[in-house]
Amino acid sequence: MDLRPYIDALRHELALAAATGGDDARELAERLTAPLESAARLALLDALSEAAAEITRDLAPGSVDLRLRNREPSFVVTPPPADPWTDQSAAPPPPRPAPAPTPGEDEATVRISLRLPEHLKNRVEQAAARAGVSINTWLIRAAAAAADSDTGRPATGSATSGGQRYTGWVR
Repeated sequence: MDLRPYIDALRHELALAAATGGDDARELAERLTAPLESAARLALLDALSEAAAEITRDLAPGSVDLRLRNREPSFVVTPPPADPWTDQSAAPPPPRPAPAPTPGEDEATVRISLRLPEHLKNRVEQAAARAGVSINTWLIRAAAAAADSDTGRPATGSATSGGQRYTGWVR
């Protein structure tokens, strides 16, 4: 995504506004446009980052990541994984409405510390690598899947059937 047209539009609007103030205001606006470009670019990146985080929350277990390459942002969309156990020909169920936020609930992304045993950390890293996503994205998906399940708790036992063993989260 090229931010240049948006920065140029802002520069143009500033020049138009300064032109009404005379030559001194126009010269001042010309001197301010260079430092203002960095601030405007940073503000746009912050807005895009917040938009990507909001979309990721709504898309979970899918994700939208914002990446910078040569000072230009790009979006990487990772759709939710297809569930191989469901009938793909059936119509998908209607989405559940999002729960209403409780009064005072902060809608912003929050940072938490998570302590994992070394062996589990290695397994999480491997699972994220297999899925082709970051560890953070993988953990968000796992937390969203657990929160959306009926019990919200991980399976503690395992089921055996026909010599196969299944472990993990259940819905």
